[in-house]
Formats: sequence, structure tokens, C-alpha cells
Amino acid sequence: MSAAKLRIGTRGSALALAQAGTVAEAIGSAELVPIKTAGDEGGSSHGDPTDKARFVREIERALLEGEVDLAVHSAKDLPIEIPAGLALAGVPPRELPADAWVGPAGSLEQVPEGARVGTSSLRRRSQLLALRPDLEIVGVRGNVDTRLRKLAAGELDALVLAAAGLRRLGRASEISFALGPLELTPSAGQGALALEVRAGDQRAAAAAAALTHPRALIELTAERAVVRALGADCDTPLGVSSVRESERLALVAYAGDAYGRAWARESVIGDPGQPVAVAEALVERLRAVGAEEILQQAREAPNAD
Repeated sequence: MSAAKLRIGTRGSALALAQAGTVAEAIGSAELVPIKTAGDEGGSSHGDPTDKARFVREIERALLEGEVDLAVHSAKDLPIEIPAGLALAGVPPRELPADAWVGPAGSLEQVPEGARVGTSSLRRRSQLLALRPDLEIVGVRGNVDTRLRKLAAGELDALVLAAAGLRRLGRASEISFALGPLELTPSAGQGALALEVRAGDQRAAAAAAALTHPRALIELTAERAVVRALGADCDTPLGVSSVRESERLALVAYAGDAYGRAWARESVIGDPGQPVAVAEALVERLRAVGAEEILQQAREAPNAD
């Protein structure tokens, strides 16, 4: 008898299904099991950090209870602390982690003064206002299609979205230009997928390991180590991203307040064989320029939306 197909747990959004579908196809003997949570019918709140955390917890519950064998997450949404009984077992090849500008412009300098830019991310809000304090940042919820419809309807002048998500949805043509990591430093893990399994499930772990791209794993390890050291979460205005620097590991990080008035950006280059050490060097530089104090002020500030 042939072995039963691996059951892959995923959110039910179009993007999540597209991401998990690539994993299922690569494994070759797997089936997708969409996991729903309360309030996940219309997907109107996708993009809210609280909702993302709830989705991750629900998929992890299904994994722990044996309803699925392997979970596929957007790595940027996976909390740093993984529940007991689960393990991060794989990181497939990574998409470009950059943020993308969707709207009529060829660069940030060409964006008209006072343009209404949609994003629900404090990280993006902080960096956009640090670069262009004249912009009007509009909190926008919903999945990618919902946000693009709001832009088309004239409710916004532009959107900032993850380039990787647009590419995975076949919507790369919507990208006007990508923002470099020194303009908008991406979220830790952006563009990467994280494969989670039950501890001790050797079959699922082997399938996840077989899909792992060594460089993607190194980058994610370094980026998550920075987040861990700074005590950040997905609602913290902190960007951490690896920058392709030949054989070396280059890391850049941005920490700011919700209004882009106080911020710090630092970078380091180190040995990719020591990703945590590279992360620690970056954290040391960030601390030296007051990044922890800036992030603490951001946590204590009222909601920017």
C-alpha cells in the first residue's frame, strides 16, 4: 500500500492557498486542508496583525491535534516563539523580500505631494513618513484583491504591498516599482515560507527538509534572531532584511516610531555560516543608536490608525 498523502494545513485566502499549493506540488503526494477561524468568511480583516496571529494559532492547533501533518505559513507572520510540540522544519526557496509600490509612479520621488497611500503596516507607515512626511497614510484592511479594488475605485492613490505576494498571485504586473531595503526595509521573513511540523513526525520533517533552500534558511534564521533580541512582534515598526551580497550575509534593520519622526537604520555584513552572530552584531549597533528606546516609545504610543 502507498503511504497516505501528507495533509498540509493553510489559511483559506487566495494567497495562502497559492503558497501552500507550491509546497504540495513540490512534495508530490500531499493534499491541502484549508483551516478556517471564526470570522474568516469574507477575509475582510486580513492584514491585521491580531488576525494573522489568530490564523497561525488555529493552524498550529490543527497540527498539534493531528488534523494536518505540515503547516505552511508566511514566515513574516510566524511568531518567534513556536509552541511546545511543534518545530520549524523547512524554508523553501525565497521570493524577493521587497515591498512594492502599486500606483502611478516610477519612483518614490515621482509620487505627488499629499498622495493617499494605503497600508495597514506600522513598519511601512513609519518608513514612508520618514522618507515623505507629506504623504497621507491610510489604514487599509482586506486581502490583496480587496485592496486593489479600493485603489481602482479611487479611494487611494497608491498601495504598498509585499512584492512576493503579488508575484505568487500572478499579479506582478500591478507593481510600479520595488522599494529598496534602504528605502523600505522589509519585515523579517518577508517573501519566505515557513514549514512547521509536529516534533517527532519524521515523515513530515523529511518532506519539509527536502524543500529547504540553504540560503533562505540562513536569512530567515538571522532575521528572526534580530526580532527575538529586540522583543518585537508583527505589530512593531521594525524592518529586518537580508540583502544579497555575493557569498556574504548582509543584514539591514530599521526601527522607528509610528510617525517616522524618530528612527534608526543600521546594517552589517558577516559570515553566512554564523547567522545568529551576524544578527547579534546588528542588534548591538541598533542598541547603540537608541533603537530599543524608539521601539518602546512606539509600543506606548496610541494606535496610529
